Amino acid sequence: MLKEKLQSRQAHLGVIGLGYVGLPLAVEFAQAGFRVTGLDTNRGKVDRLMSGDSYIRDVPSETLQEVVEAGAFTATTDFSVLSDVDTVDICVPTPLRKTKDPDMSFVSSAVEEIAKHLHREMLVILDSTTYPGTTDEVILPKLEQTGLKVGEDFFLAFSPERVDPGNPDWHTKNIPKVVGGVTPACTELAVVLYEQTLGPVVPVSSTKVAETVKLLENTFRSVNIGLVNEIALMCDRMGIDVWEVIDAAATKPFGFMPFYPGPGLGGHCIPIDPFYLSWKARESGFEARFIELAGQINSSMPRYVVSKVVDCLNESGKPVRGSRVLILGIAYKEDIDDVRETPALDIAKLLADKGAVISYSDPHVPRVRDVGFDLASEDLTAELLAGVDCIVIVTAHTSVDYEAVVAAGTPIVDARNALKGHTEAHITKL
Repeated sequence: MLKEKLQSRQAHLGVIGLGYVGLPLAVEFAQAGFRVTGLDTNRGKVDRLMSGDSYIRDVPSETLQEVVEAGAFTATTDFSVLSDVDTVDICVPTPLRKTKDPDMSFVSSAVEEIAKHLHREMLVILDSTTYPGTTDEVILPKLEQTGLKVGEDFFLAFSPERVDPGNPDWHTKNIPKVVGGVTPACTELAVVLYEQTLGPVVPVSSTKVAETVKLLENTFRSVNIGLVNEIALMCDRMGIDVWEVIDAAATKPFGFMPFYPGPGLGGHCIPIDPFYLSWKARESGFEARFIELAGQINSSMPRYVVSKVVDCLNESGKPVRGSRVLILGIAYKEDIDDVRETPALDIAKLLADKGAVISYSDPHVPRVRDVGFDLASEDLTAELLAGVDCIVIVTAHTSVDYEAVVAAGTPIVDARNALKGHTEAHITKL
C-alpha cells in the first residue's frame, strides 16, 4: 500500500522540473530519507546536478553533493523512470502568454509523460501555480484516458508552491503546505507524503480551493502594492514624503500592514498569478476590477521611474540622449540573482529607447542577456559612480555601500528608499 510506503519512507519519489521550486523540494525529500529522482528536459541542468553543482541559491552545492553521493537523489532526462516512481510532483513553469491568458504547455507536456507511465497506487501532485480548475479540468481527463480511475487506481492532488527565493527564515521545509485532492483518498495520501518531510500540512476540501489559495495570497500582495504605488504617485503630486507616511502608519498595532512602493513588480509569481484569477473569473462572467486596476498601476511604475530620471537629468542640464545611466541592482528583489520579470530591465529598455547609455551594477547578477541587452555587471568603484550622469537604485541589495554611492555626488533616483535618512539635494526619491 502506498500509505505504508510513504510512512516508512520506502517510496520512490519523482519531481518533474528542477528549478526554483522543484530542486529544493526534491532535496528536502532526499534529506528526509526518500529515494528521489528529479526529471528535467534540460540536459545541462541534469549534468550539473549529478556533479553536485547547484544552480539554485537556496540549495547549497554542499547539501546537493551529500544527497547525490548518498544515492538519495538522482537527476535524469529519461521520463521512462516514471514507471518506477510511487509519487510525482509537477514543478514546471506556468507563464502567461502576451494575451494575459495562462500557458499550460509545460504542465500538459509533463502530464503526457506521466500518462505514458501511470500505474496503480501512483500519486500525482501539481505544485505549479495555476488557475482554479486546472487539476480537475486539464490533468485529470488526460490521466483517466489510461483507463485507471482516480481515487481508486491512482491519486491526484494540488499543492501550491510557496517559495520565497532568498528568504533565510521561510523556505521549502517550514512553510505550511496546503493540499487539496480530487477525492478524500487523494488528499489523505498527499498529506501523508508531505508530513514525512515538510512543515505543517494544511488539507483543504478540493483542488480548486487549493489552487485559489495561492492566487489569493499573491493577489493580496499585488493589490496592496498597487494601492501603495498609487498613494506614492499621489503623494509625489502633493509634495508629501510617502515613505514617512508609511512608517508612521505602520506604528498602528492593528488594522494596518505596511506595503511599500517600488519601481514595478518582479519575479515569477506576483506580476503573473493575479491574472490567472482574473482570466478564470472572466470565463465565469465576472470582472475582477481590483486585480486589473492593480495590474495597470504596477505595470506603469517603470515608466514613472523613467520620468523621474528624465527630470533628474533635466535639472542637471542634460538630455536623456547620450546620458550615461547606471542601474544599481538588476535582480527583481534584494540579495538574490533572479531576474525573472524584473522591472530593472523594463526601466533600462525605456531609457535606452530614449537614447541613454545603459550600464548596471549588481553583485548577484554578473551578466544579463535580454532583448536588446548583453551587459556585464560593473564593479561599483568611485570612478564608475562619478563617471555616470545618473544612478537609478532599482534593487536595494544589502551588500552595496550606499554611503559611497551618495558621496560620489552623482544625481540619484532612489526607487527603493535605500537611502533612507539622506536628504542631499542630488537625491530624488520615488
